[in-house]
Amino acid sequence: MLDFSEEERTIQTAIRTYCAQQIEPKVLAMEAGEASVYPVMRDMANTFGLPDMARAMVAGGGKREENDTEKGPSAKGLGINTAVMSILMMELARVCPGFALAFGASLGLFGGAVMARGTREQKERWALPVFTMEKIGAWGLTEPSAGSDAFGSMKTRARKVPGGYRLHGSKTFITNAPFADYFVIYARLEHAEGAGAVRSFIVERSDEGLTTGPPMKKMGMHASPTGEIFLDDVFVPAERVIGRDDTSDARQAARSSLQQERFAMIPMLFGIVDRCLEECVRFAKSREQWGNAIASFQLVQEKIARIYTARTVMHALWMRQIEAERKGVHLPAREASAAKLYAARATTECALEAVQIFGGSGYMTGSVVEMMARDAKLFQIGGGTDEIQILRIARELLEP
Repeated sequence: MLDFSEEERTIQTAIRTYCAQQIEPKVLAMEAGEASVYPVMRDMANTFGLPDMARAMVAGGGKREENDTEKGPSAKGLGINTAVMSILMMELARVCPGFALAFGASLGLFGGAVMARGTREQKERWALPVFTMEKIGAWGLTEPSAGSDAFGSMKTRARKVPGGYRLHGSKTFITNAPFADYFVIYARLEHAEGAGAVRSFIVERSDEGLTTGPPMKKMGMHASPTGEIFLDDVFVPAERVIGRDDTSDARQAARSSLQQERFAMIPMLFGIVDRCLEECVRFAKSREQWGNAIASFQLVQEKIARIYTARTVMHALWMRQIEAERKGVHLPAREASAAKLYAARATTECALEAVQIFGGSGYMTGSVVEMMARDAKLFQIGGGTDEIQILRIARELLEP
């Protein structure tokens, strides 16, 4: 696959027009915390008919087996093909990566986790309201002392009691946590058969003992609320164990979610680079120094050429992923890690080069390239750091 179809390009044009007219004017307010991303997300979803697609998909029972942990979360939770959903994420990231992150975490991580392993009842009761944007979801894995070593250092515990479980612990750096309605929480079992195994639970904001901290102040992704989740002896009924399965470990499902998240980052990263390239070409042609447009300066040309080169490679990675999905080819975890590693590093470098081309104006808050540079750095940390991706690739290649 070399590029999108004509139909997909027509959809892309419609999405880009909507983003420019309806989302971009609100970006500064969302970045400053003066406006919430969630009403904008709901307006966008309603404009493109996402709630109706989700209702039809869930009503039809979905196209996944009840416990399909290998494929993980997917755009198909909405009944949308992968190409169109990835185009949407790319276009959102071109306008505001933080907005794209909040949207993707709710639908892709929370909604995807429930759709991948949940029972039909769980999909209808908790995933559907998130897909229709009536509710906001958050996915809670990371803890204060359990980042890259998410399972080995996990301290959140689940104690089996009559009728369900009691959860105690905390999660941190969780997208949407300050405002989410529903949470997927990973916890380790204790004092029971299978102690040490990990389970995933659906927790509601109204559950007694659950509290969240205020939005954290961050280097970037200002439009995307990030926070902590505190679980103080929270009772979770047995019906909210994802999959209603008391025997299987949830670690593989979480790893599948992370692998899908790494692949899903590629269109977002491509969107950032694509926007930086567009802004740099426009600025280089219009900005003059010593009586000439800076586009005539070879050092500026070199920067723009390198941004274009990174964009070209990332486009190829993106098309490969879509083609694999269409043909039902399972790409290995090391490829997800390799794609994320390259794209995250390249995007951060490209965004910083864009700031350099813009000079002082690019360094000012409110500049598109300044936002892109701040936001790009997260991708080298979230979803597994660069260092973890390198280790994963090497270990898979060097295993006996």
